[in-house]
Amino acid sequence: MIRFECDYAEGAHPKILELLNATNFDQTPVYGADDYCLRAAERIKELCDRKDAEVHFLVGGTQTNMTVISSVLRPHQGVISPVTGHINIHETGAIEATGHKVLAIGTPDGKLTAEQIREYYDAHWNDEDHEHIVQPGMVYISHPTETGTTYSKAELQAISGTCREIGLPLFLDGARLGYGIMADGSDLSLPDIARLCDVFYIGGTKVGALFGEAVVITNNALKKDFRYLIKQRGGMLAKGRLLGIQFFVLLERELYFEISHHAVRLAMMIREAFKEKGCAFLYDSHTNQQFPILPKDKLAELSKKYAFAFWKDIDEGSSAIRVCTSWATKEEDVRELISDIRKII
Repeated sequence: MIRFECDYAEGAHPKILELLNATNFDQTPVYGADDYCLRAAERIKELCDRKDAEVHFLVGGTQTNMTVISSVLRPHQGVISPVTGHINIHETGAIEATGHKVLAIGTPDGKLTAEQIREYYDAHWNDEDHEHIVQPGMVYISHPTETGTTYSKAELQAISGTCREIGLPLFLDGARLGYGIMADGSDLSLPDIARLCDVFYIGGTKVGALFGEAVVITNNALKKDFRYLIKQRGGMLAKGRLLGIQFFVLLERELYFEISHHAVRLAMMIREAFKEKGCAFLYDSHTNQQFPILPKDKLAELSKKYAFAFWKDIDEGSSAIRVCTSWATKEEDVRELISDIRKII
């Protein structure tokens, strides 16, 4: 079986494993105070063009989202999110378990707009019973989104401007950030994100690391006691150097962006193959996630050899699936899939 259902089916980039093995018996300070974590954090600040940023390494995406969000919100507040946002549909109520509500807004493509944020905010405060309703306390977006769509610089500038005007911190989930930045037609850079967001993270789990995410806090008001909260929420790794080593390898020579580009390039090859056969797409994604709509009989035939993620039924005869490439996807596997798409569909 050749697997295209997600971007975290493989282990880690060989260069990470090499350094982990080479340093296996080294003794270092624990809990992220080692030299690798410090050097990786400095490299991230350099890439973000934000020497004033604070960088923390956490073990995974769910721990990161719940730690960041619960650290920002007051007890009576919730977080505005697209209805398809990862925190709303794929984290088993982790945010709600911290005592905060996800305030989900419907979107056609997984992206929030500045206008939607403003409208939700105004609707709350214009309600004469607003003190009986969960108060919006921050905004959550992801780049790319769960649907593979990406924000342009202009869109993020508009969202950031609105959030700052109404006083809501902006948090960007970057679990797949490399794939978003390297997406075809993307004009959003790491310094742009650092400038426009109050806090965001650079995802490692889905982009070449064994595990781990790097949180970047640029808003001074959100920095206080964050390490206490990482520990409390189960996101702090005792052997913190395992995280530092991974991000050091991925970012020292920008390997992170190189392998992200690899995944996007292969996904675009698959996209073109489906387009050549006249397939429609559920979302217009230019990242490593593609969502073709296929006749169910053709999908069944392809699924004998390839693993995809089922997304939704379109009608009785067709379904949308997610075809996902990763940093480690082999080009020969993609060419084999393309050959079978041309034969079967």
